[in-house]
Amino acid sequence: MATAKWKNTIIADAAASEIVVVEGNIYFPITAARREHLQTSDHKTVCPWKGTAHYYDVVVDGNVNQNAAWYYPEPKDAAKQITGRVAFWKGVEVIA
Repeated sequence: MATAKWKNTIIADAAASEIVVVEGNIYFPITAARREHLQTSDHKTVCPWKGTAHYYDVVVDGNVNQNAAWYYPEPKDAAKQITGRVAFWKGVEVIA
């Protein structure tokens, strides 16, 4: 089981067989995320081999962790395995 947790709240959890690890980051199926804790952000970054990353703010009990989750809505061919997945950072504890 893999979990992503912030402020003692589980943001995402999935079976080990459902996650994908890329560059040391654990990507959860978006269906494994608790959407009530994800708020769309306007922030974007570009990775030369994965494409354009879009971000979510992670929200728990009114606390906002800006841009603490990211996903690639249309990853490049080299990163197709992360389609439909989300990863976390910025203080979100991820345990696999």
